[in-house]
Amino acid sequence: MRSPGRHDELKAKIQAVYAEHRGLYGYRRITATIRRDGHLVNHKAVQRLMSEMGMKSRVRAKKFRSYRGELGEAAPNSLNREFAASQANQKWVTDVTEFAVAGKKLYLSPVMDLYNGEIVAYQTSNRPDFSLVINMLKKAAGKCTGTDGPLLHSVRGAQYVSIRYSDRLSEAGINPSVGSTGSAYDNALAETINGLYKTEVIHRRAPWKTKAAVELATLEWVSWFNHQRLLESIGDIPPAEAEERYYRQLAAPAAEPVLL
Repeated sequence: MRSPGRHDELKAKIQAVYAEHRGLYGYRRITATIRRDGHLVNHKAVQRLMSEMGMKSRVRAKKFRSYRGELGEAAPNSLNREFAASQANQKWVTDVTEFAVAGKKLYLSPVMDLYNGEIVAYQTSNRPDFSLVINMLKKAAGKCTGTDGPLLHSVRGAQYVSIRYSDRLSEAGINPSVGSTGSAYDNALAETINGLYKTEVIHRRAPWKTKAAVELATLEWVSWFNHQRLLESIGDIPPAEAEERYYRQLAAPAAEPVLL
């Protein structure tokens, strides 16, 4: 028999995280957030308590039902949570996020470089379908040079394990990596950039009346993020400056050896 108030502390933590993220977190992300704060908690317990309290994410789970292409075998998880990159355009991460505009869903698919946090490319769409990630790929491919392309890591969604997606990656010289089923940590940094976007663009000026207004704000935000925002992880400089320094050092002539 359970003692009264046994889960009061956990319920309070759940309510705090739920409120902090404006009801946008479901039980998996709330569990992950509580764990990140150093508390051991089972996701099934969080799910049950949220149900008891009548709490559920206000954002519909991404199911990608619009894609009906032929699925292939998922690529291995080559990134394997090794998020540090020693070179620009060495490791990229991507994911799809959704939000409401004038009562309708709009989807964003960005690509982030793990070397400097730069948003390499992005695409918006009314549907989370195959064309969303393919159009994103076309833009990102412009950053690829030479034969040794970047590793592009994604979640295990239908688009990312489709044969057509795999073919497009191969054509662009990009190497695929796909996270494990149900593991948010495998693609944590892609979720982080999506969370920043929602906080600093979508929620800040909601409610949005038109898709055009969102797209303009997104363009402005990406430009500011890449060229002006100071990132502590790269020495309090903007992502674009970090990339410029990298390629400047790469192009610099090697110092001649000193003859004794």
